[in-house]
Amino acid sequence: MGRSWSRRDVLKHAGSAGLMAASLGGVTRARASGPNERLNLAIVGCGGQGGENLKQVAAENIVALCDVDDRRAAEAFETFPKAERFRDYRRMLDAAHARIDAVVVSTPDHMHAPIGLAAMDLGKHVYCEKPLTWSIDEARRMARVAAERKLATQMGTQGMAGDGARAGIEALRSGVLGEVRELHVWTDRPAGWWPQGIDRPADRPPVREGLDWNLWLGVAPERPYHPAYSPFVWRGWKDFGTGAVGDMGIHNAAMPFAALELDAPISAELVATSGLKAETFPVWSRIRVEFAAKAGRGPITLHWYDGGRKPPAELVGGRKLADNGAIVVGTKGTMSSTEWTGGDWALLPEEAFRDFKAPAASVPRAPGGSHHQEWLRACRGGPPAFCRFDGFASRLTETMLVANLALRTGRRIDWDAATMTARGCPEAEPLIRRRYREGW
Repeated sequence: MGRSWSRRDVLKHAGSAGLMAASLGGVTRARASGPNERLNLAIVGCGGQGGENLKQVAAENIVALCDVDDRRAAEAFETFPKAERFRDYRRMLDAAHARIDAVVVSTPDHMHAPIGLAAMDLGKHVYCEKPLTWSIDEARRMARVAAERKLATQMGTQGMAGDGARAGIEALRSGVLGEVRELHVWTDRPAGWWPQGIDRPADRPPVREGLDWNLWLGVAPERPYHPAYSPFVWRGWKDFGTGAVGDMGIHNAAMPFAALELDAPISAELVATSGLKAETFPVWSRIRVEFAAKAGRGPITLHWYDGGRKPPAELVGGRKLADNGAIVVGTKGTMSSTEWTGGDWALLPEEAFRDFKAPAASVPRAPGGSHHQEWLRACRGGPPAFCRFDGFASRLTETMLVANLALRTGRRIDWDAATMTARGCPEAEPLIRRRYREGW
């Protein structure tokens, strides 16, 4: 019996890809005079995912640490005692910008753009966690400023740095599946991760010690503090997070999205949901997103499932589906990835692809398969990072946020990318172009 082709098989034939040069255009050099000189980094958001990002860049010169929560930042403060400490990123950039080469942003979604844009306006390279922004207008602005200032940027889709994901891109682009017509992308979020489908709490406990609630709120509308919002559980609240779509759509759809070179969708529609709430995303949902035909391929439909909903197992020959994944459906077969990185993929049915030969390596590899090192290399004047703002990052973020427009309004969204409007749906406008809280 034949076997499926997996990313491990392909990597045997693509090991030399890491030596390839990326001919994607240049970036502004950081002040480091050579590839071995350390960069001066500022970290905004030091706990949780911010702490993980800090560990990945810890070999650089950490000159500033900024966090609104002293307790969450305590480990970072202790580990880097020489770094200057701040609570307000604006004061940090004002006081220390002359010493900073690049900034790592790992805050809740609603503060990504305000911090990232402020740093880029000062000419700083930026690494920003996913999704790139809370709103579509912010994603467009982040892309525009990064391009205009020729800055090295990277959105935190860490799995996309792996050789497996990049080999998957090459396999899809080879045309092995024939004409691709559908993507099915799913996640187990939010169940067991953070609450959704709930209303705003009525009680008003005191702000916990060490947290600056006003700075945590930032550009979001004023509301009383409650532990239901912070830390981490902010993801399900519409004022702060982007729900399961923003959290895991950015990961699980990334590899096929890049391979198919998808642009902004033309429509998004809510297919089914557990029910809509005013302030939080639903417990589960299904969304259909349409992409127009373009040169070299026909129209494509993205089917999104969250909250534990999954696509039909028949798409993968009745195999048990993982908690997160993506299936690419073509006229000659399917590609199924069984993890959030998209790197552990297989071509199905097995017998149809037993003679598949990996295409020549064409997608540049990240150094050591490291998302962070790829960005740091770009900061030093090397090739641009794969998930840079003015390209893949902003396009993928916009797609997921258009899907969220349908989820938040309960309306079909006919998306006009040229004018950045949802035709016939004026209630989507405040979600497309966000109004910041007074003073921000």
